[in-house]
Amino acid sequence: MEKNGGNKSGTNRVSAKRRMQALGLVYILLLTGIAVPKAEGAEKGGAACAAESLDVTEKAEDQKTERKKAEGGENAEAPCIALTFDDGPSTAYTPVLLDGLKERGVHATFFLIGKNIEQGDNADIVKRMYEEGHLIGNHTYSHVEITKLDDESAYKEISRTNELIEGITGARVEFMRPPFGSWQKELEARVQVIPVMWTVDPLDWATENVDEIVNKVVTEVEENDMILLHDCYDSSVKAALRIIDLLQAEGYRFVTADELITG
Repeated sequence: MEKNGGNKSGTNRVSAKRRMQALGLVYILLLTGIAVPKAEGAEKGGAACAAESLDVTEKAEDQKTERKKAEGGENAEAPCIALTFDDGPSTAYTPVLLDGLKERGVHATFFLIGKNIEQGDNADIVKRMYEEGHLIGNHTYSHVEITKLDDESAYKEISRTNELIEGITGARVEFMRPPFGSWQKELEARVQVIPVMWTVDPLDWATENVDEIVNKVVTEVEENDMILLHDCYDSSVKAALRIIDLLQAEGYRFVTADELITG
């Protein structure tokens, strides 16, 4: 994919990723109770539904752009992306990442595993995340594929981790990333969390090559992308900080997942 730098908002192409983002936005709007024009068409599926969803998304993005222009400020038109980290907290590597994020003035999103929160002094790391303005979400208690569990076991995987996070931060957990991207829609009403997926995945868990991770992200990323990384690997943390430096230089602004979703 040929890169055009940080300002990708002017592109006219409709990629598969854009269609996925459009449908994902409509899904989030429905979850949060915001009216979506022609939402009844979503039940019928097909290309017409995708086109309608894309149209809704583009109109929403146009409105957001106009609002930002009216608000002014140096970041008014900066393309936004979100860095998200799964599988933490890591006693060895998450503090290093938090140091780097703080130095760069960047807020990220962390989807935490309950078991990892309970290890060592990791509760202090979670508290630091929250106090430094990062968004904290749920990644189940033991990193299981939700769709392979019965309803009650799946509920406990989520609720137990929510309780751990809320006990440390005092704030309700509103978002989660289901491991492997597998989600039980039937759980939504009971657990009251919004599932958050991703659009850029460099498969950082499969390599220790920092250059490879960095190159995959910076050559694929576009405005409004959700980048998936892990804070439990040294190579991933090093790559994340280099990614920030490179993309900030291109004009991107890093936001948390909720900011990217709600605008």
